[in-house]
Amino acid sequence: MSRRIAIVEDEAAIRENYADVLRSQGYQVQTYANREQASQAFALRLPNLAILDIGLEHEYDGGFTLCQWLRGQSKTLPIIFLTARDNDFDTVSGLRIGADDYLTKDISLPHLSARIAALFRREDALKQPLDNEHLLTAGSLQIDSQRMTIHWQQQQTKQLIDLTITEFWMVYALVKHIGHVKSREQLMKDSKIYVDDSTITSHIKRIRKKFMKVDAHFNCIETVYGMGYRWNLAENELSE
Repeated sequence: MSRRIAIVEDEAAIRENYADVLRSQGYQVQTYANREQASQAFALRLPNLAILDIGLEHEYDGGFTLCQWLRGQSKTLPIIFLTARDNDFDTVSGLRIGADDYLTKDISLPHLSARIAALFRREDALKQPLDNEHLLTAGSLQIDSQRMTIHWQQQQTKQLIDLTITEFWMVYALVKHIGHVKSREQLMKDSKIYVDDSTITSHIKRIRKKFMKVDAHFNCIETVYGMGYRWNLAENELSE
C-alpha cells in the first residue's frame, strides 16, 4: 500500500510540481493551499507524512500553527518544513515545535525525495527488532544507523537525543572519523543538504544544545576555526 503524503503550500505551481514528482515515485499525494483546508482534511485522516510551508496565504506563520496542531494529534507523524525562509529564527522555531526536518526551497527534488525516504526508513526501522550490526559506539555515544537514533550515556542512564534527520547524519559523519576535521562542505555532502555556512553553524549549535540538555558538560564537538568541526572523545573516555 503506497504511503500518503500531504503538501500544504499556497503557491499552486510549486505545490503541483512537488506533487507530480512524488506521485511519479509511487506516493499518494494530497495538496492543500492553506491551513484551514489541511486541518479539515487531517481531522478526518492523518497523512503518513506532511510537508508544510510556513507562510500560508494570509497567515504569516500558518505552517507553524499547523505543525503544532499535527504534533498534538501524533507524536510520530513525520513533518518536514519546506520553505523559502532560511533565517536561523524560523529554522529553530520550526524544529522546536516538532518538525522532523527543515529544508529550504532551493533543495533539489532528488534530495527532497531522499529526505522523505529517510524519514519513512526511520519510521519502519523503529518497528523492527534492534540489530547490533548497525550500532556504532564511541565513548558515551551510541548510534543506531538503521533506526537513525542516537543515545548518550549520562551516568547510569542511556538517554535518547532527539535529533532531526539532518542533525543525525551530521553527528554520524563526525563520529565515523573521530578526531578528524570535517569541513562544512563535507558535512553538507554527508548530510545530503546544500545550504550556506551559517546554516551549518546553526545546525551544530542546535546539536550541541540537544546534547547539553542531557549532559551539561558535553563538549565533544569542537569548532576548528577556518576548517570545520570534529568529534573528540571526552577526557575521561580517553583514559578508559
